[in-house]
Amino acid sequence: MAGGNGRDAARAIDALRRGWAVRLTGVDGAIRLMAIEGADAVTLAEFDPEGAADLLISAARAQTLKLVNQLAAADPDMPVQIARTPWIDADVATAIADPVLDLASPLKGPFRARTLWSPAAAKAALRLARLAGILPAYFLLGADGPAEADIRVEDVADYDDATHLAIATRARLPVSASETAEIVAFRSPDEPREHVALLVGQRDASPPVVRLHSECLTGDVLGSLKCDCGPQLHQALHQIADAPWGILLYLRQEGRGIGLVNKLRAYAMQDQGFDTVDANIRLGFAIDARDFSVAARMLDLLHVRDVRLLTNNPAKVAGLEAAGIGILERLPIILPANAHNARYLATKRDRTGHQL
Repeated sequence: MAGGNGRDAARAIDALRRGWAVRLTGVDGAIRLMAIEGADAVTLAEFDPEGAADLLISAARAQTLKLVNQLAAADPDMPVQIARTPWIDADVATAIADPVLDLASPLKGPFRARTLWSPAAAKAALRLARLAGILPAYFLLGADGPAEADIRVEDVADYDDATHLAIATRARLPVSASETAEIVAFRSPDEPREHVALLVGQRDASPPVVRLHSECLTGDVLGSLKCDCGPQLHQALHQIADAPWGILLYLRQEGRGIGLVNKLRAYAMQDQGFDTVDANIRLGFAIDARDFSVAARMLDLLHVRDVRLLTNNPAKVAGLEAAGIGILERLPIILPANAHNARYLATKRDRTGHQL
């Protein structure tokens, strides 16, 4: 990994998930951070004994809070530092971090944005939170003091869980779509999530039919009607089985890459009237945070360079092509809507460009 250390990034991600402090250093200075959602009374008191830590949030969230000095056209991915005042305690900080709580805990302020102590480190901190699958909101202090992990801005920028991905093991796995299928597991030392591929049919010289399926616990396992993930998964397996051969790549990128907990937060916001896109933005995440270079690396390890891609999502086509995989044909997946996912499917079509 050129210019960065994947192990340091992985340690920092783990520390944030556990509610520990992380020191992040950039060319313009260093800061110490503790994720607001991971902090408890004990860890926060150790990190910030004076109760003076500022808050760091995304500009998208800052706009919702109507912070002064924020332009309506601000980049939602940019960080905003909120000056700490005595009335902003841990409970208020939690309400600031989590927009799901807006109806239950309306925030009136006043809040005051201040000049970022280290803009480069602050921006990297938001990306680090998204990689960790936590809300991009922190308690923020100066660099001096204890931290469980030290990381540089370039480590965050260069973090790529596809770089060191390798085949861990493989085995025969009879499934309903194909009794002769083989499952292949992939693992990276820099990333706890393990991805799998299901190879269906007898490999020959023809390009395989390939489906990139992002993990969806609610849809794949629990049969959620809010999305079309479960039906798409089963339809894809049968379409692959009808081809000479093919591969299902099951990617551990729940909720379009924002993680299970944040996906459920987005669900809660949808119940408040927001669509999928706006819910993700208000939470401080990208509309689609998935990394399709992981899928490209898996195909490379399986010695596959050209595919017939089973997808309605042009971003998957672009992502694989950018990583050097040839897309010889795009094959749609056509499924009926239901009363619970009709708006979700319309949002995918109208706001994220999904096609049939």
